[in-house]
Amino acid sequence: MKPPLKSVTLWTVVTIFASTVEAQEEPTVPYRSGEQVYQLFCATCHGANFEGGKAQSLIKDNWLFGDQAWAMRGHVKHGLAAVGMPAFDAVLSNQEIRDVTDLILSKQNTEPGTRSEIPPEIETELITLKIESLVSEGLDIPWAIEFVDERRALVSERPGGLRWIVDGKLDPRPIENLPDTWYFQDAGMLDIALHPNYDDNGWIYIANGHSIGDPMDRQVPAMLQIIRGRIENHQWMDEEVIFAANPDDYTVSSVHFGCRILFDKEGYLYFSTGDKGVPEDAQNLFSGQGKIHRLHDDGSFPKDNPFYNHPTRYKGIYTYGNRNPQGITQHPYNGEIWAAEHGPMGGDELNVVLPGLNHGWPIATYGTNHDGTLVSEKTEYPGVTPPIHYWVPSIAICPIEFVDDDLFPEWENDLLVGALKYREIRRLVIEDHEVVKEETLLKGYGRVRDLKFGPDGALYALLNNPDQLIRITPKR
Repeated sequence: MKPPLKSVTLWTVVTIFASTVEAQEEPTVPYRSGEQVYQLFCATCHGANFEGGKAQSLIKDNWLFGDQAWAMRGHVKHGLAAVGMPAFDAVLSNQEIRDVTDLILSKQNTEPGTRSEIPPEIETELITLKIESLVSEGLDIPWAIEFVDERRALVSERPGGLRWIVDGKLDPRPIENLPDTWYFQDAGMLDIALHPNYDDNGWIYIANGHSIGDPMDRQVPAMLQIIRGRIENHQWMDEEVIFAANPDDYTVSSVHFGCRILFDKEGYLYFSTGDKGVPEDAQNLFSGQGKIHRLHDDGSFPKDNPFYNHPTRYKGIYTYGNRNPQGITQHPYNGEIWAAEHGPMGGDELNVVLPGLNHGWPIATYGTNHDGTLVSEKTEYPGVTPPIHYWVPSIAICPIEFVDDDLFPEWENDLLVGALKYREIRRLVIEDHEVVKEETLLKGYGRVRDLKFGPDGALYALLNNPDQLIRITPKR
């Protein structure tokens, strides 16, 4: 007679799972402390001080997938596909996983280190900067700013809002009647731009997350749209769709949406799209993802676009092989279009945008996957145009803006870049398409989401974590 089977309790399952997590073969890599592991693998998404950024803060009360140490170790080891978190079992030892989990748990019931007071003045190499915090409350994840005249600016909010800034103060009345926004992870209401003849026609262009189905449902297909409309009496009206993907191309992925919008001096509309987490789509000319597009202001395709005669329906494609471009600007003198894009872990890029160029993602890159594995063994490849400049480790480069402003003659033609990961504004000195100098101007006061020179000549910076708008002028 066989002995009776012992009942299998939940605790037994938990114990077996926890043992399995820690019993698998250890990767043969040099040991790194929990802090080193966090800064190397986690900070890009969760913030250098656990404050959140691309992903949620790791100092919180509500843990959707469990706050027990054994559960967290399993998430680090095996990933969480539902929220786009990769598995790290190939690059971290069990001891490193335990140590980084213990570090995260030790930070609970503390304040994330994100509330540094911005000093009124900052010394830089060439000038002393005067810093003013204009709006420090009331904005909800601001993404872009555009000045419409000397008194007013529009700010987009990623959850799906437009707000007026009037005389440096936030108008408490939000713009109403806006389209629905699919707001998850990287998606939402992103960049805004004004038509070159805005004073005559009032057209405002928006990059917006658009879903097929309930915009509150993360599991419905969604994609980036470029729309335009007008604002009258705080009402959005006259909406038109300028760019939309084929409905068959919509996916449930919420990563790598891009997007920056730029009107160049000739009136062409440029905008960027990320690869939506499918790297091979960046190389696929039948996909609109992982590209920089060029359109007429009404959404029609310029006949001199490089792929106008290609069988693709995305005849606005201007460059391809782009991972997730979130910066675009035009050189004030030679008219070149420059773009910046996020690499994975390392490999952020600065590129000159020219028709038909392949910028290489994912077949050639200086970055590695967020779990530390290789994307490609190649940094160069036949037919791929290398970047003007790249960053390893990644700085999470976002906005870029050339200096063409009488208020900052010392910085003439320099490129200002905003970084999300280290919450920086950097000044790049460029000679003959080569970055010969980098200077960090601000660091640690917020994730730099947008940079714009206003009609008054001042530099305005939109920051996240904390959300605020600051004004920067030279002290004379």
